[in-house]
Amino acid sequence: MSKAKRISQKATQKTEKIGILYLFLIPMFISVVISLFSSDYSGFILSGIGFLMLLGSVRLANKGFAQSIEYKKSILAKAPKIPYKKLAAFGLGITAFYLSFFVGGKPILSAIFVGILAPVGFYMYYGFDPMKDKLGNMDGISAQMVIETIEEAKEKLSSIKNDMSKITDSVLHSKLSIATNKAETILQTIQEDPKDVRVARKFLIVYIDGIANVTSSYTALEESEIKQPIKTRLYTLLSDVDLKFNKELQRLKENNHFDLDVHIDVLKEQIKN
Repeated sequence: MSKAKRISQKATQKTEKIGILYLFLIPMFISVVISLFSSDYSGFILSGIGFLMLLGSVRLANKGFAQSIEYKKSILAKAPKIPYKKLAAFGLGITAFYLSFFVGGKPILSAIFVGILAPVGFYMYYGFDPMKDKLGNMDGISAQMVIETIEEAKEKLSSIKNDMSKITDSVLHSKLSIATNKAETILQTIQEDPKDVRVARKFLIVYIDGIANVTSSYTALEESEIKQPIKTRLYTLLSDVDLKFNKELQRLKENNHFDLDVHIDVLKEQIKN
């Protein structure tokens, strides 16, 4: 089974686990509704606060799960700056204590026990946020520079895709789709071998940024008012870009072949000696 399929399956399993948290919201919501229709306004307020606290914790957990999935998918990644899963665990602990003591009327020691049990159970089932950076083999290159370069390129690609959703011209959309797919392949290649960022930096800075500027300018206008000669120029431009991307991919492959040749030569010398 390929790595991509394994990651996809793990992401699906994680999504299924997220649904369990939302199930806890159902009885809370029912409790709020019952309190409202039975004119138990104090119970309505207390239950409503508990529902909002639980909803906030679930949403924090969702953000944490999304961060963790993206972290696992990426070959190079910085540890998340905001530990959403940890915050969600603490939020669930506070919510569990509140519901037990203020809503359920349990003794304070029992409420504290439930408040401790909730984040512990969350941690045992979901784990906490990634703590370490995934840097791979940097080969003397600044890890920070590589990660920032890749993240910037990904943001540009995201911007291009957002603009593509507004483009109805099928030919232009198709050419942009081909370009973004090849750009993502190049980024994946760089992540697998970070030293390739040296030979691909021009591509990352010039071409992806150039496409982003073009799509942004295109979508800023009414598409129906854009003349066919301008569209034809864009088609030609993107065809040229496609050739550039193909050359870039070929160059990255040749760079890897060069590295392999060097390692083979080194190994031969070691065997001779």
